[in-house]
Amino acid sequence: MPYSHGIGSIIGRGTMNRYERRRVLITGAGSGIGQATALRLLAEGGNVAAADISENGLESTREAAGRSADRLTVLTMDIANEESVKAGVTRTIEALGGLDALVNAAGILRSSHTENTSLDLFEQIIRVNLLGTFLVIREALPHLRAGNAPAVVNFSSTSAAFAHPYMAAYAASKGGVQSMTHALAAEYSQDGIRFNSVQPGSISSGMTDGSGESRENQGPALPEDANMELFGKLAPALGPGFAEPDAVAGVVAMLASADGKFITGTEIRIDGGTHY
Repeated sequence: MPYSHGIGSIIGRGTMNRYERRRVLITGAGSGIGQATALRLLAEGGNVAAADISENGLESTREAAGRSADRLTVLTMDIANEESVKAGVTRTIEALGGLDALVNAAGILRSSHTENTSLDLFEQIIRVNLLGTFLVIREALPHLRAGNAPAVVNFSSTSAAFAHPYMAAYAASKGGVQSMTHALAAEYSQDGIRFNSVQPGSISSGMTDGSGESRENQGPALPEDANMELFGKLAPALGPGFAEPDAVAGVVAMLASADGKFITGTEIRIDGGTHY
């Protein structure tokens, strides 16, 4: 479901203005963690381009932004489509006048027994989560190089490092994002561009309950014929419950701001201690 906390509640927590005059593109910003991140950076004074495949999701982000909507640009973009990404990044630069930070929150979660997983499904997950992240980064890089203290935050997952059954394709895609983040951090260190990733886990969003409309939020957490006895053995990994998306948004805000200036080429796990 769309992130329901309006921007007023975020401002009420006394957030700083770390993003004043800072220009940010956020994908998957129509719901869940992407939407929460867009609202957080707006609350901190940022100029935000919110991209998503869902027009309805983007409209909910605009409504939640309230009076800060004058610093928000919304644009439909399918990160799995090269031409859509090119057009989306071009529009972002036209609207913001440049780019200082990129947050790649868009992705999909699908699950199935590996022996029953079609090639089309496996390729779809890889194309959206891994190739989609690559496409947005590639198009944004020339603009980030010219930006102010440029930073990129990619979305990996606890699935990249810990065994989550029925999610082989998803784990492969997120492991790829994590490895790619390390390689990019080294490749662009001389350009002053920082690359980091977050590993969300046990976060309540449309991605985990299947209720959302954007690419970020497709698919149930488990297939209907899942071996629940096997999955039950992993119950400790579910921890004390699910956190709200802003638990991740706050960490993303730190990583892409001056507060994260000495952090690059690494990942931060955000899961309430459910994977020790």
